[in-house]
Amino acid sequence: MSDINQGIAYYKEGKFEEALDIFNPLVSEDPKNAMLLLHRGRILSRLGKLDQALADFDNLIQIDAFNPDFISDRAVVLHLLQRNEEALSELDRSLNLDPKNPYRYSSRAFLKDRTGDLKGAIADYEKAIELDPEDAVSYNNKGIVEEKLGYKQRSKQSFDKADKLVGYQPKEYKSTSAPKEKPQLEPEKNIPSQLEPDQSDPKSVSFKDYWKTVGKVLGDKDTRAEFFSFLQSKFGKRK
Repeated sequence: MSDINQGIAYYKEGKFEEALDIFNPLVSEDPKNAMLLLHRGRILSRLGKLDQALADFDNLIQIDAFNPDFISDRAVVLHLLQRNEEALSELDRSLNLDPKNPYRYSSRAFLKDRTGDLKGAIADYEKAIELDPEDAVSYNNKGIVEEKLGYKQRSKQSFDKADKLVGYQPKEYKSTSAPKEKPQLEPEKNIPSQLEPDQSDPKSVSFKDYWKTVGKVLGDKDTRAEFFSFLQSKFGKRK
């Protein structure tokens, strides 16, 4: 296995320090390699080394100023640095470059939710759903925002649609067979303690929370279903 493949394997396993030890010399040898910078930037973000991560994403933008993935990832780091106006501007730019990708809208919706623009978040989730009617994550997240605004019936409809899309049936079966269980995930491993959610502050910035939405491979249905399960565990059972 080559060094880069080993580094990616460490990254996927949550062994971020080990992954960084591999990517640092690779980037030193080839500082304009976009793939190396992208992976190292994400690793640095996971480790909470946000200024260093931003430097890598700044270099990526210099290499390709019109790559929506690079721009979106840079927005993640800006958000984690509490530079939310800049982050939103970057997500706007990413969306303008890739307007048919529902992930761009759901990413911006998530940031709007985090920064208090709840109606703007709903509008973006609805656009994401228009582009991808089978996106359970967007339905689920829209339901969460609708619940915050007191739209109980609308939120229930969104949650029910999300449950249906992932195959979860909350009602008891009339037959003697056991009801189908909601899909579960093993907890994410090796998340640095400084990046764990602050339960006392629902708006606290946590890479563990945000990376699940923004930092994954775009358009990956399995990833979206995985994030749905994560949300279920984070927000608890819905009424």
